[in-house]
Amino acid sequence: MRAPKLIMTALAMAITLGAGTAYPADEVIHGSQLMTAQERIEYRNRMHTATTALEREQIRLEHHQAMQARAKAQGKSLPDAPPALGGGMGPGWGPGGGGMGPGGGRNR
Repeated sequence: MRAPKLIMTALAMAITLGAGTAYPADEVIHGSQLMTAQERIEYRNRMHTATTALEREQIRLEHHQAMQARAKAQGKSLPDAPPALGGGMGPGWGPGGGGMGPGGGRNR
């Protein structure tokens, strides 16, 4: 009986961990300086529970419009277009992006 319980526990953990990959919790929220801590939590929860990229994009656009209106009401400004989702992670593994190629990982 122990094996099925272990398998179910591992499956539940995999689902839980996998669910968090759709929208990273540390993603910068556009207009976050205009939001309360509770609003940031609610926004992240909405993004996290969105099931498709299209749904997340819709949430982002609605949020951007709301933050534009809030900024205008406060006499502040935000960029006209929301930032691209996932755009702040650096160069990645492309050309010149690091990795463990020839001599990689060695102090030079």
